[in-house]
Amino acid sequence: MIEVVPTCQQCRSPRLALILARCSDLCSVDLAGKHTHGYVPRDLGVGGGDDLHFRYCLDCGQIQGTFPLPPTGIEAGRD
Repeated sequence: MIEVVPTCQQCRSPRLALILARCSDLCSVDLAGKHTHGYVPRDLGVGGGDDLHFRYCLDCGQIQGTFPLPPTGIEAGRD
């Protein structure tokens, strides 16, 4: 069986770090001049609820995913 190693969508480096964290309701976000704290917002592209999960490239710093994201609840005042 051949193992497929994921690569960065920007620079094609195989040096992707997978971040998984459980932060319960202790997430703090500063965005668009607003500060919120509580659960991880689901519309930021890095997890949601109690969990933070994303991949990023250790060579170029690119967070992996589909961007741009639509306006978030924080930006719209629905934090």
